[in-house]
Amino acid sequence: MRNSVANRNSCTELLSFDNDIKRSVRGNLAGVDEAGRGALAGPVVAAALICDFHEELSGVRDSKLLSEKRREKLYEIIMDRCVCVNLGIIGPEVIDTINILNATLVAMKEAVEGLMISADFVIVDGRDVPEIETRAESVIGGDGKSFIIAASSIVAKVTRDRIMREFGRIYPDYNFIANKGYGTKEHISVLKKKGDSKIHRKSFKWSG
Repeated sequence: MRNSVANRNSCTELLSFDNDIKRSVRGNLAGVDEAGRGALAGPVVAAALICDFHEELSGVRDSKLLSEKRREKLYEIIMDRCVCVNLGIIGPEVIDTINILNATLVAMKEAVEGLMISADFVIVDGRDVPEIETRAESVIGGDGKSFIIAASSIVAKVTRDRIMREFGRIYPDYNFIANKGYGTKEHISVLKKKGDSKIHRKSFKWSG
């Protein structure tokens, strides 16, 4: 498990972190991150990808540090430039059945195992590593330390945001287009008045 130091590193520092690993591993390095773990509604989405650096990707950072507009732009570049990418998407019913940690690990496992090109080593944001055959290591705060994890965080975040915007059109009362299923004051206020929807996680407790 690699510890994180800063989450506002420059792209040069993010790449340096990955290059240090590549020198010891030799082969394809994949990054994995998730989005939606703490939301009250919607799926948890994991993205795994292998991506070489291009100047167009110099703005890659932890997705949480980027505006929605910037994330969307970088997402398109990453999807165009990456060697391969795959997603794991686990819905609320499964989350309620196996809990959010296990659902996140399943999503990560699906994302990695579905890559069209096999990774030789996988680095995963956070403390936990999914059960995969490929050698893997966790990186606490990895989306702020590793280029490849930061890129995967952008893909996971944008993918999930798009899913939640679609749900926002189906369930307009909850304003998923704005809150993406997270527990904002407005979201909780609507929950108190109307109760939950079919995409809310029944096992998650909310108050306000």
